[in-house]
Amino acid sequence: MTDITIRKGEAQDIIQVFELVKDLATYEKLLHEVELTPAEMLIDGFGEKPLFEVLVAELNYKIVGISLYYFKYSTWKGKRLFLEDIVVKEELRRMGIGTMLFEATKIRAKELNCNGMNWLVLDWNDPAMDFYKKYGAKFEPEWMLATLSKDKL
Repeated sequence: MTDITIRKGEAQDIIQVFELVKDLATYEKLLHEVELTPAEMLIDGFGEKPLFEVLVAELNYKIVGISLYYFKYSTWKGKRLFLEDIVVKEELRRMGIGTMLFEATKIRAKELNCNGMNWLVLDWNDPAMDFYKKYGAKFEPEWMLATLSKDKL
């Protein structure tokens, strides 16, 4: 797909980025779980102290995919890029856009001197697991995600 451009996301992209976040939530049958608003996302990503970065894939000046990531620190591994999500519009999946975004995210991790990358994959999402296996990803079944909701803080 030579018409695809990958670039760092900007504040004016938030509405399109948020639409892709909702698309992912719909795909995962979790749209009812989305509490975030575009206004919050704008502040969190492009405010005074950004909490995440996003790469966008553009086709004909429309955002058709994103890679949203942030940084974590491991007491054993050091600075790591945490890939929160790669999302590609459903009708454009399996056309190489996810690969382009993942490759660009790996480059970003190297640019920022990260010691590696981490991400989570739902155990039923075979297409995602197959995608990451192509890169030699190691899945660590002994680790379980623990969560506290806002009302438990």
